[in-house]
Amino acid sequence: MAELKTNRFFHGGDYNPEQWLEYPEILEEDIRLMKEAKITMVSVGIFSWAFLEPEEGRYEFGWLDKIIDRLTEAGIDIDLATPSGARPAWLAEKYPEVLRYDKNFQPYHYGQRHNHCLTSPLYRQKVQAMDSALAKHYAGHPGIKLIHISNEFCGYCYCPKCAQGFREWLQRKYGSLAELNRCWWADFWSQRYSSWSQIEPPSPMGMFDNPSMALDWKRFETEQVRSFIEMERKAVHEYMPEVPVTINLMDRFNEYDLFTLSSAVDVVSWDAYPRWGAGDDLSTAIAFAMEHDMMRSFKNQPFLLMESTPSLVNWHPVNKLKRPGMHMLASLQAVAHGSQSVMMFQWRKGRGGAEAFHGAVVSHDGRDDTRVFRDVRQVGAALENLAPVLDARPDAKVCLIFDYENWWALDEVQAALRGNMRYFDTVLLFYRAFREKGISVDFRNMSPDLDLSAYQLVIAPLLFMFRNGIEEKLKAFTAAGGTLLTTFFSGQVNEFDLAYLGDAPHGLTDVLGLRAEELDSLYPDQSNELVMTGGQRLTVHELCEIPRDVSAECVGTYARDFYSGLPCLTKNAYGKGTAWYLAAKQDQAGVNAVLEKITEGMDLPQAFPGPLPEGVLATARGEYVFLQNFSGSEQHISFPGKMTDLISGREFEGEYTMPVNGILVLKQG
Repeated sequence: MAELKTNRFFHGGDYNPEQWLEYPEILEEDIRLMKEAKITMVSVGIFSWAFLEPEEGRYEFGWLDKIIDRLTEAGIDIDLATPSGARPAWLAEKYPEVLRYDKNFQPYHYGQRHNHCLTSPLYRQKVQAMDSALAKHYAGHPGIKLIHISNEFCGYCYCPKCAQGFREWLQRKYGSLAELNRCWWADFWSQRYSSWSQIEPPSPMGMFDNPSMALDWKRFETEQVRSFIEMERKAVHEYMPEVPVTINLMDRFNEYDLFTLSSAVDVVSWDAYPRWGAGDDLSTAIAFAMEHDMMRSFKNQPFLLMESTPSLVNWHPVNKLKRPGMHMLASLQAVAHGSQSVMMFQWRKGRGGAEAFHGAVVSHDGRDDTRVFRDVRQVGAALENLAPVLDARPDAKVCLIFDYENWWALDEVQAALRGNMRYFDTVLLFYRAFREKGISVDFRNMSPDLDLSAYQLVIAPLLFMFRNGIEEKLKAFTAAGGTLLTTFFSGQVNEFDLAYLGDAPHGLTDVLGLRAEELDSLYPDQSNELVMTGGQRLTVHELCEIPRDVSAECVGTYARDFYSGLPCLTKNAYGKGTAWYLAAKQDQAGVNAVLEKITEGMDLPQAFPGPLPEGVLATARGEYVFLQNFSGSEQHISFPGKMTDLISGREFEGEYTMPVNGILVLKQG
């Protein structure tokens, strides 16, 4: 793997000079404006294939040479993209087999981004040739610090090549049809296959409600994307082996397993577009803090914020401007959680096309005296002052198990709250409880090499599917002295989405001191209560599991219904550690109270040494504390000792009124 080496934060964004080749004065002006805005990196070539190869086999790099050389001379680093995210019209016309098919098995026509088949050998051949030519041409260029493969991988293809690829993938995985039929429980509804050719991708036109098939289809699609990324990475690294490779992931995106895709690149990056100003900026901030921490956790290293907007987007139903201070606050929130960059889409608004009115650093007026331009310049100046933070790392003693294959299985399960199991939001409840206390959290999936030894507390919420021996890892963690919390509807199915025969949660009943017998689903207007042993009453809703054969200590019981008085929260000693079980879905206040109980006496490091007002978040990155005001109003902070803000150089001690959307990056002393 190539290492990302930098002595400064990257600050910049997507630059599309090919749209301005007829405006040389604008291209010259861009350099001046970038330096004024304190831009240190731009991404080029993301959608430039039609310019780089205007006809098959004829490469035109001269126009890009001039751009890259001018940027390098100005001290601006280059994130050079491969253009595979959008193929040129000539390629689709001459080779229509590179285009995707929809889920009804109908071919698309040319248009849009990512309208291509990643399985297609011909498309891979053309991409590899383009990438090789690009990398060979720019090998050794001093300005190129990063390779950006494609753009926002997304979607599935249902063409005959993908169907055959799926069959071949299944043959490699299962070895025989007998094994596939067994693992897919294919005797149900006469779904038993007698020939590999009978298997098609899951689709509304055919088989769409076999959960095991749907799970394998998403695994196959993840593998297709991973192998495509590795193909591109190999092509560019043949000539530029020292330049790290990245892909830009997206938020709340679960078409693919992002842990798997991240394993194919040197650096993780992602595109973050929160809906600020929608009524609850604090909740928005915490959700995106969780995703920042996920990106950091995928490779357990710093990541890059590859796209964000300096002002607004153009694809929401309501496209609201960022309020004053929010660009700084949101940008440095990413840095707080481990980002080595603040990159934006886009540098300059185009005159036409779908993104002509998407936010940009430079608008159609070309001015540098706008509010947005000043906001961007302010972030650039702050990043210069934050150079000492570059080598600092968050240190977490809490781990949340988050697994994409488990998410897929919950999305497919025909039980409980069918189609609305809300796995991400369930995990977010537990994450928020720690984030509001300034406690750092790592995310890990159920990988074969999962190591939990660095953590004091592991939480595995709604872990419906067990795979790769996760139950043994959780058991060993607890026996060694760790504290484990798992929840309702866990350990129900194996990696093939087949229900375990025997007690649930599978393999953990002795650790938890109970077995889960039934799961009750509540209607939206229904709720129950968890009554703690001290009398505190906490709301539970949506899902209530009924435990039996409970030998664990009962810490809280159900208040109502036929399971009134039965345990809802339990605590069990196992080996040197403790295992907790929460049998019902709670609201945020309930999760907060339960975690307060579980963490009593645990020495979990908090970012800020003192209480903070609601809406003010503290995030530790090494010895530096990012204090962020997402409350929407001024807040009064009490400093327990002298602290210095790296952004302004100002020292703080005693009382301080933090402005709306304010942020401080503090170091003690």
